[in-house]
Amino acid sequence: MKKLLIFFIITTFLGAANAQDKEITLEKALSGFRPQYVTGITPMKNQNSYSVLENNCIVKYSYQTGLAEETIVNFSRNCNINYVVDYELSKDETKILFYTDYNPIYRNSFSAEYYIYDTITKNCSQLTDSEVELATINPDSKNVAFVYQNNIYLKDLETEKITAITTDGQINKIINGRPDWVYEEEFGFTKAFEFSPDGKKIAYIKFDESNVESFDIQYYSSLHPLKYNSYQAYPYIYTYKYPKAGQNNSIVSVNIYDIETKQTQTADIGTETDIYIPRICWTQDPEKLCIARMNRLQNKLELIEYNTKTKNSKVFYTQTEEKYIEDDIVKSLTFLPDGKTFIILSEQDGYRNIYLHSIDGKQINAVTSGSPEVIKINGYDSENKTVFFTGVGKNEWQTSIYKVELSGKKRTNLSTRQGTNEAEFGTNCKYFINFFSNATTPYMITVNRSTDGQGIRRLQSNFDLKEKTDEYGGAHKDFFTFPTSSGIKLNAWIIKPNNFDSTKKYPVLTVGYNGPNYNMVTDEWEFGWHQMLAQKGIIVACCDTRGTGRRGKNFRKCTYEQLGNLETQDLADFAKYLAQQNFIDGNRIGIWGWSYGGFMAANAMMRTPGIFKLGIAVAPVTNWLLYDNIYTERYMNLPQNNYLNYNYNSPLKYASNLEGKFLLITGSADDNVHPQNSLLLNEALVQADKDFDFMQYTNKNHGIYGGNTRLHLYKKMTEFILNNL
Repeated sequence: MKKLLIFFIITTFLGAANAQDKEITLEKALSGFRPQYVTGITPMKNQNSYSVLENNCIVKYSYQTGLAEETIVNFSRNCNINYVVDYELSKDETKILFYTDYNPIYRNSFSAEYYIYDTITKNCSQLTDSEVELATINPDSKNVAFVYQNNIYLKDLETEKITAITTDGQINKIINGRPDWVYEEEFGFTKAFEFSPDGKKIAYIKFDESNVESFDIQYYSSLHPLKYNSYQAYPYIYTYKYPKAGQNNSIVSVNIYDIETKQTQTADIGTETDIYIPRICWTQDPEKLCIARMNRLQNKLELIEYNTKTKNSKVFYTQTEEKYIEDDIVKSLTFLPDGKTFIILSEQDGYRNIYLHSIDGKQINAVTSGSPEVIKINGYDSENKTVFFTGVGKNEWQTSIYKVELSGKKRTNLSTRQGTNEAEFGTNCKYFINFFSNATTPYMITVNRSTDGQGIRRLQSNFDLKEKTDEYGGAHKDFFTFPTSSGIKLNAWIIKPNNFDSTKKYPVLTVGYNGPNYNMVTDEWEFGWHQMLAQKGIIVACCDTRGTGRRGKNFRKCTYEQLGNLETQDLADFAKYLAQQNFIDGNRIGIWGWSYGGFMAANAMMRTPGIFKLGIAVAPVTNWLLYDNIYTERYMNLPQNNYLNYNYNSPLKYASNLEGKFLLITGSADDNVHPQNSLLLNEALVQADKDFDFMQYTNKNHGIYGGNTRLHLYKKMTEFILNNL
C-alpha cells in the first residue's frame, strides 16, 4: 500500500506567478509537464552493450561510445507489428519475447498478446492465439512458460507443442504460477514461477484461495465493462478473493516441475499452513531451490533450501524482529556467483544494512553498517567483489548510488549530483544507467562508469522541459527540519510563491502520505497541480511524520500497532509550526492526501479539530479492519490481538468532532481501498449531523482516472480549495 499515493498525485511546487510567468492551467498541470524517460533498457551479455526499445525497434548500443552498433529487430518491418510495449531477451540473445498490447488485471498484472522473434532465422511468430500472462523464456532458449486461466503452460519453440504443467487452476479457487490479489499488492510480485539456472525445471507457487472471503465490485453501466456491445440493465458484478485483516489467507504450496520427465514434486515447507511464501528463487545450484517463508505476523523470515534431488528441506537462515520485517528485505536476497555465499538486508544494528552470509546461513561480516541506511541492493561485481546499492544521501531527503567492497571496506559514493539517484546496472556491473533529478532539475538519465561513477554521456537531459517550466515560474522546494511537541525533529519542505512577500499572510495546503517506511519529503523533480495552486497564492508544504523511512528501525517502527496515532500528532504539530511563521495565516491551513494520505487527512480533520480549516481525503482507509491482511497485520498486528487500537485510531470513531470543510472522494470500483471505507465514513458523518462534500466516481478504481475523470477530480479539488481556504 505504501506505493499508492505518488502514482496518483500529479503534484509539485511553485509559487504565485510573477508578471512574466505564464499561467498554469489545470489541463497543463495534469499533463503538460511530463519529463521524457528512457525505457526498455536491457544489458547485453558481453558487458559492453545494452539494448533499447526505440521507434518500434530494438537497437544495440555501446555503453562506452553511445554509438548504435546494430538494429537487432525492426518490428514494423520484420514482424509487421507497429507497436511493441516491452520485450525480453533470451539468455543467449537468440530469441526476443515481446508483447504488443495488454489488458490490466490488478495493479501490476496484465494479460497480453505475446510474440517470439528469432534473431538467427529472422522468423517472427505469435506465442499463442490467446492473451496470456507472464510469458518467460527458458534459460536454454528452447521453451517459453506462461500462465493462462490460472494454469502454467510450456511451449516448445522448436516443435511448437504446448504442454500443460498444471490443470487444476480455477477462478477464485486455485492459482498456479501467479500470486493472488493480496500477494501481488503487498509482496510486490506478479510472477510466481522460476526456471532453474540450467532450464530443466520450473518451480512455482500454488495458491489455494478456496477459503478466502470474496469481495464483490459493481460496475454501473449499460455496457458490460468486459464485453463490447453487450448491453444489460443490471450492474455487472466482479467477484474476487480479498482477505481482510484477521481473515483467511490462501494456503500456499511450492512445487517443482521437471521439463524432461514431466514429473512434479512438492517441496516440504513445514506443517503450518497459516504462513506466507513471499519469494522463491534458485540458488547457483540448479538442484537447490530457496524458499522464503514468513509467519503470519511477518516478524520472522526463514530461508529454506529444498534439494530437488534428495527431496530434503532445511532452514539455513533465520531473521527475526520484535515488530515486523518489510517485504523489500525479502527481495534483497542475492546469491553470489561463487555458490558459497549470499547477501541480504537486515536491521540488526538498528538500521538497514547489507550482511554477507555463507550458504549455510552463518554471518561472515557486515558489508555496511550504521547510518545512513541502505535502501536497495543494485548488483554485485564478482570480478572485484564489490556490492552496489542505493542508500540515503547527504540528507535524508536525498539518495545516492554507492559501492562497497564485500569485506565491508572502502565505501564509495558514485553519485556526482545531489538529489534523488536511482540506477540500473549492466552485466557484472561494469556500467550503470543513472536516473537523477532534484527539486529544480527534471530527470537526467546518463550512462556512468561503475569504477568512479563518472558520467560517460547523456541519454536524456529534459533541458527543454526545464526551459518550459521556467516560463511558468520554475520549480522550487525548500527543505528544512522542525521540532515537534514530542521533542523530535521532522523533515519537511515548503514552496513559497515566486513573488513571495514576507509581509503578507498566505494560506497553506499541506500534503502527505505518512505511511510506514514511505517518504514524500524527497529531493526530486515534480511539477504540476501544486505549482498551479501556488500561482494562485497558496503555499504548499509537506512533512514526513514518525513511521516514515530512511531514519532507522526505531523511527520507522514506532507506529507499530497504532497506525494513525503518532502521525496525526505530528501533522498537528506541523500545522502549529507553520501557523507560527509570520507569513502564514494560521486560520487558513488545509490538508489533503490520497489512500494512506487520505486516512491521515481524515484523522487530522476529526482527531485534531480546529487546527485544519479544510481537508480532502481521496480513497482513504477509514478502519484497518477493512483493509487487506498482509499490509494491515504487518503494521497493526492481528485484530484479535489489537482490536482496541484498530478502532481507536479510526476516523470513523471521531466523525462527531469534525470542524471545517471536508471533501471525501472515492472510486466506486476501487479493488484496493474499497469504497466501503468512504461510504462508512459518509454514514458516520451523516449520523453525526456534519456538513461535508462527497464525490464518488463511477466504475473507477484506486487511481480514479480514465476519460475526463482525472480532470474532473482535480477541478473539483481545486474549486474546493480556492473557495474554502
